[in-house]
Amino acid sequence: MRRLQASLSSRRRLPVGAAIVTAAVVAVAGCTQASSGSTGPGGASQDPDPPSGVTQAGHVHWQACASATSPRLLCAALPVPLDYSHPGGRKITLALQEVPATAPPGSRLGILLLNPGGPGGSSTSPSLAAFVAQGLPRSVASRYDIIGFDTRGVGASVPALHCEPNFFARERPDYIPANAAAEQVLIGRARAYAAGCTARFGWLLPFMTTANIARDMDQIRSALGQPKLSYLGYSYGTYIGQVYATLFPHRVYRMVLDSTTDPTGAWYADNIAQDYAFQARYEAFFRWVARYDRLYHLGATATAVSAAWHAARARLAAHPVAEPAGPAIGPAEFDDTYLAGGYDNGYWPQLAGALAAYLHQGVTTGLQSVFLTGGRQGLTESALENEYAVYNAIQCADAAWPRNWSKWNADTRRVYATAPLEAWDNAWYNAACAFWPVHGPAKPMSIGAPGLPGILMLQGTLDGPTPYAGAQNAHRLLPTARMVVVVNGGNHGQALAYPPNPCVNGYLARYLATGALPQRPGLVNATCPALPDPVPSG
Repeated sequence: MRRLQASLSSRRRLPVGAAIVTAAVVAVAGCTQASSGSTGPGGASQDPDPPSGVTQAGHVHWQACASATSPRLLCAALPVPLDYSHPGGRKITLALQEVPATAPPGSRLGILLLNPGGPGGSSTSPSLAAFVAQGLPRSVASRYDIIGFDTRGVGASVPALHCEPNFFARERPDYIPANAAAEQVLIGRARAYAAGCTARFGWLLPFMTTANIARDMDQIRSALGQPKLSYLGYSYGTYIGQVYATLFPHRVYRMVLDSTTDPTGAWYADNIAQDYAFQARYEAFFRWVARYDRLYHLGATATAVSAAWHAARARLAAHPVAEPAGPAIGPAEFDDTYLAGGYDNGYWPQLAGALAAYLHQGVTTGLQSVFLTGGRQGLTESALENEYAVYNAIQCADAAWPRNWSKWNADTRRVYATAPLEAWDNAWYNAACAFWPVHGPAKPMSIGAPGLPGILMLQGTLDGPTPYAGAQNAHRLLPTARMVVVVNGGNHGQALAYPPNPCVNGYLARYLATGALPQRPGLVNATCPALPDPVPSG
């Protein structure tokens, strides 16, 4: 899927200064400062039952790594098995951050692990633990040790996966191939990217799976001496949660799945479903721009705005906008930039303003700005390529992908006929999986297990990256789950968003504090209204 994570760098407003440099996180592996020592659910301070078939996890030694905005932040590193079928063999290292509980020991609820999505999204830079600790009511946050971790291969974890370090350093070919020769160029790029991963990290790729990330989570739980864990995952992070719940159902205390992936379509079918959902979000953006034609002068109808958008894209194809550093903005970079609006309508005023300034005055500063914050997610070239490398490694290995390019071509052209705005973009974003050295299983993991506690799901009905129908497929497989549906909500990531939705945040806080879930029967167990669309200034 295209960048399957909540838009944490913008919508979630992670605090500036909360990011911790890689060296500081990794260096704490040998430090001896004690862990927070919180007792978990049931009052146990030591895990009586380490993961089956796995050597006892090591202890986590926390070290202060505070910033001005996160004065209580701690960092650590935890070695985990590369291959869980040989747990005594080679180790890799996970980077962890924690905001420790401050409530009296008798009222603490153990650990709350976090994941922002991806695959490949970092929880340490910026600090997701600090963000969640600040976003939850103090009465709730104080009862948990709130822990973010970079999954295997990501960010400050060691090793950090890179396949082609310069992949995003230069302008990329237009995603929409003009002819067979252009399509062959794009196929060649995908093939070369897969080959680069094989050459640099062939030893790691077979073990880059969601199931192993779930096992890593259980190592964190065990290393912290907790009999159970709680979990909050966004986007792809919801799939990690589903897999953990399937593998370790009796280790789950509380679990929140926000903007949920469809486990039955992992991952080829999910991408196709995503194309149609993103098309609807683009069309919603065009309608919104048309509503403010007096300000943007891009057309009074969605059709007219769409034509203006395509005119800008064609102009950039002919004359890319040079950047002081990094790639020029051509049609592929333009597509990536406007994809941000499919994740979060908070981008819409900036995207519309940039489009108007570029078309009417030839001014490119707005386009350049939103390209950096939206199209590149505020990431450096190295971080962006690391995220993309892990994205491919996980999705290509989790389940089988078509290996015959004619299948990709036929499906993409079929989708393009009715949902053109993401069809080719999404195909090329995932195309390395057609040539990946690791062949995933024929079918995705079957989700669900007996003995699970109640799970809270949060989902917008108009979500683009994780469509509503797919989230309900997950709901059916998790009968103890209860879903709060945000009616007409099109943003990706509902909890602790900015601006806040008090209805959604209320359900989240009550559940984390007490385990309370909505009780309405069926697949829609409670509803919240979506927040209004943004209103542009001027």
